Amino acid sequence: MNDYIQTMRSMIGHERLITVGCGAIIEDEEGRILLQRRKDQNNWCLPGGLMEIGETFMETLHREVLEETDLIIEGPELFGIYSGDIGLREYPNGDKIFSVQIIFRVTSYHGELKQEGLESSEHRFFPRDSLPQPLNPGQAAFILDWAEGLKAPIVR
Repeated sequence: MNDYIQTMRSMIGHERLITVGCGAIIEDEEGRILLQRRKDQNNWCLPGGLMEIGETFMETLHREVLEETDLIIEGPELFGIYSGDIGLREYPNGDKIFSVQIIFRVTSYHGELKQEGLESSEHRFFPRDSLPQPLNPGQAAFILDWAEGLKAPIVR
């Protein structure tokens, strides 16, 4: 959890907090999507995470992807901006958030993909017609929009 969220939680407890997240739909040369299995929820999601105070969307995206995958991404393109009911979440500890998500599509990257990190137990590429289950409920919309081949940018 970043310092901003820890500070806010110390003041507001479990009350709803607005967050901004950036995630990457990383495609390999075969057009498959990279997903990571979360350790805390045992579900599949995109690499990405929450913006820190003063960061740009691109800085957040590059930092989070590198932290979670060891990949350096190049030329991200806007895939979608997601808000509304899909951003309402409550974590097992009672923390509530409303998350706005900025999702980017990436087809160029380099580095050696790590399998396990602080938040994930594995990373794998999946074709559009063979996505793993369960998908992270807060990210299923982005992943399914990609699988359906919707035209970007998507604004919801």
